[in-house]
Amino acid sequence: MDVALLRTFVMVHRAGSFTRAAALLGLSQPAVTSQIRTLERQLGRPLFLRRARGVTPTSVGDELAHRAAPHLDALAEIAEGALTVEAPLRTLHLAGPPEFMADRVLPALAGLRDPSGPSVRLRAAFGSAEEVLEGLAAGHHDLAVTTRRPRGTLLSSGTLCDEEHLLVAAPHWAARFPPGAVRRGGAQALDKVPVVDVHETLPFTRRYWATVFEAPPPEHAAVVAPDLRAVLACVVAGAGMAVLPRYLCEDTLLRRELVTLLEPPLPPLRTYFLAVRTGTQSLPHLAAAHEWLMRAAVAWG
Repeated sequence: MDVALLRTFVMVHRAGSFTRAAALLGLSQPAVTSQIRTLERQLGRPLFLRRARGVTPTSVGDELAHRAAPHLDALAEIAEGALTVEAPLRTLHLAGPPEFMADRVLPALAGLRDPSGPSVRLRAAFGSAEEVLEGLAAGHHDLAVTTRRPRGTLLSSGTLCDEEHLLVAAPHWAARFPPGAVRRGGAQALDKVPVVDVHETLPFTRRYWATVFEAPPPEHAAVVAPDLRAVLACVVAGAGMAVLPRYLCEDTLLRRELVTLLEPPLPPLRTYFLAVRTGTQSLPHLAAAHEWLMRAAVAWG
């Protein structure tokens, strides 16, 4: 069986699309389509089901990818190492939400080096859960930190950590409420406090209101900023209240620049997952980064 055909097949399997695979391989889409048809004729079985948007692997396609991908990745690793006389310097492409990457992931991986210098080069990309998982599947990233567990067999994931969400505001907003007023009055007690969130749909506020108050969130936000660090800055400046991860606002709470408006018995949690393409976990630089982050996450918890 032609290794080039297998390489194209694995790229299509990971990308979920002939078009994306062609772009990643530097081939035309007809060339990719022709190679997949040739491989299907050789095997006598279909490998993909064509959909309106992309392709879905058949059971035979999934089995072939599971068996072939690790060996192709290992060959690529050997080929890359053969290009240098010294030990190869690997590049790790990772992606995730900007705030968590900046505050947690990248500082943790900065120590991923040997005594003679960095053994892994880091290249980071930021995006939503959907964006980073799509990029991981397409081969743009090697490792993804995401708040959504990937489905299917193309990607593998494990739980990294949980983050606690807090309802916070500047002290002058909290001073407007008598002790216990928010606990007794629930969401209605907060009607006059402006909301700050990352999107017009109020994703953080909406989840907190549903979990803690069992009520719909406020209709509108006073401030929308698509970065939790900007939301934090606005709330510290007195723009209103926001739901923020504890790790992000812990220092401002210690300095009393912010206070919590409520301490529910069971605060909302959001789970982070560490995802890779199935079959790539054994690559040395990926395995090292994975282990490094899992160890760091123990301290985050």
